[in-house]
Amino acid sequence: MTIDSQDICFGLNEELDRKSISCFLQLAGRPEFAELLSQRLSEDEIHSLVNFFTGLLKRNLSQDEYHSVFLQKEHSHDHSPEGTS
Repeated sequence: MTIDSQDICFGLNEELDRKSISCFLQLAGRPEFAELLSQRLSEDEIHSLVNFFTGLLKRNLSQDEYHSVFLQKEHSHDHSPEGTS
């Protein structure tokens, strides 16, 4: 079950936190939003965001999940989240 963007809320319970972060990430991944924000971030902000996000990927996804779910590609033994930062 997903929630609408106006229902995003953090800190009340784990189930709502998980639904909220899922919705939040989907909103952040919209192409028009990604393009707008990418044009406004400083170079330092870009590096900080990439380093933080790839750290989360390294800790929470297997290499297979990284390639198949995040990159939406077949698994390659030559690449890993470490190579993205």
